[in-house]
Amino acid sequence: MAAELPVFGVPWPDLNDGIFYKDVVPPEFANCTLLEYYSSRYKDSASRHGWLWRINNGQITVDKMVVTSPNAVIRSGSILIYHRLPWKEPFAPFKLQILYEDNDILAVNKPVGLQVLPGGVFQQRTVLSQLQWRSTDRDHNSRSYLRSDRELSLFVPSPVHRLGRGTSGVLLCAISQIAKSKLAADFAFDSFASSRCIMAKRHISKTYRALVAGIISINEISIRHPIGRIPYPGVAKGLYAVSESGKQSQSNVKILWRSEEHNCTLVEVEILTGRPHQIRIHLAYLGHPLLGDPLYVSGGKPRENLCAQFLDTNQEQGDLADDGGFQKPVHAVPGDCGYQLHAHRLRFSHPVSDKEMEIIATLPPSLCTPDEVLTVQTRYSVWNKRKVNRLPPSG
Repeated sequence: MAAELPVFGVPWPDLNDGIFYKDVVPPEFANCTLLEYYSSRYKDSASRHGWLWRINNGQITVDKMVVTSPNAVIRSGSILIYHRLPWKEPFAPFKLQILYEDNDILAVNKPVGLQVLPGGVFQQRTVLSQLQWRSTDRDHNSRSYLRSDRELSLFVPSPVHRLGRGTSGVLLCAISQIAKSKLAADFAFDSFASSRCIMAKRHISKTYRALVAGIISINEISIRHPIGRIPYPGVAKGLYAVSESGKQSQSNVKILWRSEEHNCTLVEVEILTGRPHQIRIHLAYLGHPLLGDPLYVSGGKPRENLCAQFLDTNQEQGDLADDGGFQKPVHAVPGDCGYQLHAHRLRFSHPVSDKEMEIIATLPPSLCTPDEVLTVQTRYSVWNKRKVNRLPPSG
């Protein structure tokens, strides 16, 4: 039985540090009031009344001076800073399993529920924060404490691709600068491959496991349908979904097991492009959304009733959050969990040695075939018997 893989992680503080948003006033906003500036430019963040609350609360500075008058006139070139107050972020796991590590790269097994990079309500409870804390702790306990803060920042591992918050599995991070540059270029090539070069030599191979609703009758299928942004309330730049005007995308699906009893199908998916939420969208487009997916339904688009629910509740007169922003209604967004998706295998060329690498994250039981479950159970049974046999005699 192989030794257990190392794990790292620090429990989250109760509150995060808040966020500071910096603006330089453009010429077209010269001589307008502070309230007019924020309520017109950032109306997706809060209503006019919400921005008034933030200004009165002293959360905005103009050229390093706190301004509490909403009628204060601002000048072109002035530096505005809005401080979003610290808040308690939703629950997120904090432990990460190390799958592989050397001087240039680090691969971890990301758990379900942990966001990779800061965004939305998760600004601190992210993989990136844990990587930074681990790097700082190691540097302070080694000779590298002689480096400057700027030098230390160059050696903090950074994710070179993303996994959805509800997706588990292999997440690759770069440590050295050469690894960051090389892997960023390789992932960019695969993520933004056009229809003409999808079948060209690819630098990265990504294989996932997923559990989908319904029975897929065909054993293998290639889904090629463009993915792009569509308008969606609450997502400022739009939601990724099937879109004829989107970018060409391809997912190759292989059926591993069908359960007539539970009306679901276990699939292996290799993605040849890397669009956001590609697997969720493509399988939903096929008519078999991921089991438990709170957002995407058959057709590859979001539930219509969710959009309506948002529009009905997120209004100017709605409740305000603690710092004056909109109180988010209960509705599905891309970061919500509940679906079954695991980044099982990642193949790539090592950015420095050029060695062919294969990183595998152990499958969760819910994404194993019955034969795989039996194999794992047998291995553990044999291992436990060996442990018993190795015990010293009592007395």
